[in-house]
Amino acid sequence: MKKIWLTALDDSKENQQKFMASIKSYGLSVEGHFWKDDLMKWAWIGPRNFLTDPETALWVILGSAERLISPETRYGLSLLCLSVQARRGSGFPVVIVQTTDSAIASESLPTALKGAELLTLKSPALGPKLTAKVHAPAKTLTAGYRLDILGNEHVGQWFETGPEEGSWQGAVFGVSGAEIVFHAVGKKGELPKTAQLNYPSKGMKIALGEKEYLAWGVQNEIDASSSYYVKVMGSPQAVLFGSYPTEESAELYITQLT
Repeated sequence: MKKIWLTALDDSKENQQKFMASIKSYGLSVEGHFWKDDLMKWAWIGPRNFLTDPETALWVILGSAERLISPETRYGLSLLCLSVQARRGSGFPVVIVQTTDSAIASESLPTALKGAELLTLKSPALGPKLTAKVHAPAKTLTAGYRLDILGNEHVGQWFETGPEEGSWQGAVFGVSGAEIVFHAVGKKGELPKTAQLNYPSKGMKIALGEKEYLAWGVQNEIDASSSYYVKVMGSPQAVLFGSYPTEESAELYITQLT
């Protein structure tokens, strides 16, 4: 049976009751959890297995605009969303239900959440819209790249990237507002125990838009079955990644995380 996973950013029982009342007559199955801001202990990863369950058809984030602009909350939600999209595809549906009159705009959200539909708890059409989302066919979207987060509170935070198909002649990864401390190349989906790096680079400065990124890179060939792994300390505002730049071209992507 298809179900909704509910992430409640606030512990307001009144808002949760209003949400449940709005969908009660539509026969939707709902499971969920209370959000916890604790990046050091990787609290964000807790619901990932539920969101990657094939029976989970929709992720609903319920919260106030104030919580949705909190950098720590946005960063945790970004990591969770990227991790789920890496397993369910970037077309996995997300709905943000705002509980306050002050509202946030879609364009102000982190990259992973920009595709989310924004609704309000007061909307009389909330139930029908969520029902339609649950039963709609899954969208297949392609980005040209892979981006995932691996690790835990003991081994640290690792970003994994590579091409969706084809290959990159080397890879680069940069962070804004954080620090890279290690990198490796290995099999897709698992942190490598050892790695042979071809012409590794550290401390490259790449300026794009209003941000400067400190980047590391390698010139190993990265294909759809292999990945470039970068260990990051801190909570970067944004990350930049893609194939290693050459004199002729640079295919780089930017993901805003806060």
